[in-house]
Amino acid sequence: MEENKHLSGFVSIIGKPNAGKSTILNAILGRKLSIITPKASTTRHRILGIDNGENYQIVYSDTPGVIKPKYKLHDKMMSFVGMAVEDADVIMLVIAVDEKFPEEEVIKLSQKPNIPKILVLNKIDLSDPQKAMKRLQEVASQGDFVEQIAISATENFGIDSLKELVIKHLPEGPAYFGKDQMSDRPERFFVAEMIREKAFNLLKQEIPYSTEVEIEEFEEEEQMARIRAIIHVERKSQQGMVIGKGAKMIKRIGIDARKDIEEFLGHKVHLELLVKVSDNWKNNNRHLNNFGYNS
Repeated sequence: MEENKHLSGFVSIIGKPNAGKSTILNAILGRKLSIITPKASTTRHRILGIDNGENYQIVYSDTPGVIKPKYKLHDKMMSFVGMAVEDADVIMLVIAVDEKFPEEEVIKLSQKPNIPKILVLNKIDLSDPQKAMKRLQEVASQGDFVEQIAISATENFGIDSLKELVIKHLPEGPAYFGKDQMSDRPERFFVAEMIREKAFNLLKQEIPYSTEVEIEEFEEEEQMARIRAIIHVERKSQQGMVIGKGAKMIKRIGIDARKDIEEFLGHKVHLELLVKVSDNWKNNNRHLNNFGYNS
């Protein structure tokens, strides 16, 4: 990199659910910014993660996995993907080695003219190396990619090389955000996401997909944060399952979430969780706007 030359740009990370996009972002940043669960379509929002270096600033956009919408919620999620592609200076298309060949719309989304595209084959620790490289070449032949790389985000393999490829294709320009800023999102957004992550991990079947978390109260004192959050569900029966027999489930969600929130905020947390029925919220524009899906 030339001396005194500053590079800055938006890098949009797109792919199908379970491609490991959020794990890649967390690995690049060296901290947990996007929540991760074993369930597909965990990411619902566009989350910006900011990586600052001496002569560069990379603004990564972690986006929802590309799906065919079934609800208004899905429409909102896919609008975040479209916005990220439009804003991109570099597009990173992530394909998991163990998933089926990417659907046509995923490849199509990445083909924004005159924008450098990097193909990333993730989860290569789950495959034979020769098969992984064959897979990478097969996908690369389907698009106009300036770079291609095989990585394992969970094993932190290839992450530094991937970052070097991104920097190589960044445009010259000033920083968009302050050097000490890690995201464009406020603390309460990440707190809500941490609670939702624990609900996804602990609840079974389709219940997690019917949950959304809203922070009703967030008060920070010198040594303590007092947080009251509402877990919204779609039906009365789901409310009972989230609370659990003897309130055991809601207590487990709260205990697990509080540990992460305390680490994130750097001090003690008093966390109160409530469960509320918000009928058919995934298809209700008013609820979706209240939950931040107002792109």
